Amino acid sequence: MNDTDFDMPAAMAETLRGREGAWALVRGFAAHWGEPLTPQDGFTDAELDAAEQRLGLRLPTALREAYRLFGRRADLTSSQDVLLTPDELYVLDGALVYRAENQGSAHWGVLLDDLAQADPPTVARPDLADKSQERWEPWEERFSTAAAVMAMSEKLLEDDDLGVFYEADDEIPDGLVELPALGRDCRWFAGPDVLVLLIEEAFMVGRARTEDALDAL
Repeated sequence: MNDTDFDMPAAMAETLRGREGAWALVRGFAAHWGEPLTPQDGFTDAELDAAEQRLGLRLPTALREAYRLFGRRADLTSSQDVLLTPDELYVLDGALVYRAENQGSAHWGVLLDDLAQADPPTVARPDLADKSQERWEPWEERFSTAAAVMAMSEKLLEDDDLGVFYEADDEIPDGLVELPALGRDCRWFAGPDVLVLLIEEAFMVGRARTEDALDAL
């Protein structure tokens, strides 16, 4: 993919239309901001079938597609929080858990009642001192949206020489353009070869594609 081939604003907007748009965004984003996806970056149908047999349930189509497409790409799934491998998927209080915060302070899942949907909504659950107060709360309206946001945010959180971690009181860098809304409590900003994510108006992280762009950022 040439640098000019990836129109991220258009791809982000298309993601909201359904899972095919989400997977196109992940493919384009991975190639533009890292390395193109390869068949080795995903889990196999046999591994996903084994997970279904172990759990005694059917995985949603969108979840299987995401795992097959990029489930093994750590830079898109596990730079900070962790996408569970198929043999780590488990059920907790009526939901299939597929992702965990890196210190176990939150989990993301799909309600068992929604597993029959091809692209079901997702839920989140904080880890509280009082376990009786823990509840699954709505997260993204589609699993594919949650997966695309995960891929983008985990890449920005990759700890390497091209990443920038801002202080809590830092302001959005000058000269950036806000991108289409994508992801719960997420705002995205872009400039020449740079991308910045603001989460909950409190936590900000950025990434550049080149050292020159990093210097400018």
